[in-house]
Amino acid sequence: MKPGFSAVGLLAAVLASVPARAEDKPNPWFQIPATASFSTGDTWTYAGETHRLYGVQACLRGTYFTNAAGGRVDCGEASLAMLVSLIRDLKPQCYTAAWQVATKTRFVVCVAQPVSGSAAGSRIDLGTALISTGWAFAAITPNGTPVHAPYIVAQEVAKKQHLGLWQFANVPDPNAIILHNIRNASNAAGQSSNPPANR
Repeated sequence: MKPGFSAVGLLAAVLASVPARAEDKPNPWFQIPATASFSTGDTWTYAGETHRLYGVQACLRGTYFTNAAGGRVDCGEASLAMLVSLIRDLKPQCYTAAWQVATKTRFVVCVAQPVSGSAAGSRIDLGTALISTGWAFAAITPNGTPVHAPYIVAQEVAKKQHLGLWQFANVPDPNAIILHNIRNASNAAGQSSNPPANR
């Protein structure tokens, strides 16, 4: 065997065992494609997967508030319009914070870094942008605690300043509605598991 061939083989083996450099790893951040289908003010789908903003709860479709002109407005549609508008204007990048296999749902955090305008050079969290302007709410768990604590702070500021949906006196709080439905379902399940008393 010629010495040159064994050196080449050894070099190839060494190079094959070297871990990939950081720039060779796939980028975990992704854009929201123009073909995404928006279903609520916190959720969209594409490529057979649902993407939901982590810690954000949009106003529910089919619930209404009365605007300043006295018109009845679907609260969920208002949240949806703001989400689509912010995504179009900010073009955020998202990453998966959690993955729910059974429902093919990605819980995502999205961040924009504008290069022009008054926000140039800053980092804007999409969830914070929606909640702090009053067009979405901080999501809460079934026991009533916030999913992401900073969002509840942003919500309280928006509420106190009557921003976005909070400017309307009869805005339907989606968290209150969801918790009410969970408690009703829980009570109904508890009653159905108890056999009726003998009479």
